Amino acid sequence: DLLLAVPRPKVMRRLWAQIAALGVGRIILTNADKVERNYFDTHILAEETYRPLLIEGLQQARDTRLPIVTIHRQLKVLVEDQLDDLFGTGLRIVADPSASAPLSEVVRGSEERILLAIGPEGGWNAFELGLLAAHGFKPAGMGPRTLRTDTAAVALLALAHNRSG
Repeated sequence: DLLLAVPRPKVMRRLWAQIAALGVGRIILTNADKVERNYFDTHILAEETYRPLLIEGLQQARDTRLPIVTIHRQLKVLVEDQLDDLFGTGLRIVADPSASAPLSEVVRGSEERILLAIGPEGGWNAFELGLLAAHGFKPAGMGPRTLRTDTAAVALLALAHNRSG
């Protein structure tokens, strides 16, 4: 599963198909300090826009399981009040370039369902990282570089998907 701070609409348009092709079961879109508020008003978050893009990704991957999409305008409310119902139990990971443990190490051998939280361009702020940590998210990274959302999402999802090997 993917918890994603809403990126720029142009980036989100590119991500829909890739996320579906990589087998994400649930996409939880949320706000963060560095997310522009008007991103939530864009057509790219309307089901009639993103559903065909998800289907395109499923066709590419020869899959039929459409990801469940939910949109939340308040990260704190999502994490404190709604996340347990949306995700339940499993391994919670927050992507953070300053994390000392690489993602491959955090997920190695895990048979649990994974929820991967990826922040906005520029990353999560200290409050957001603390909030996620207080609710069971383990920090993991791919090194010190701050990546664009689309690059980070595809790379991290691929690494998480390959966790057993």
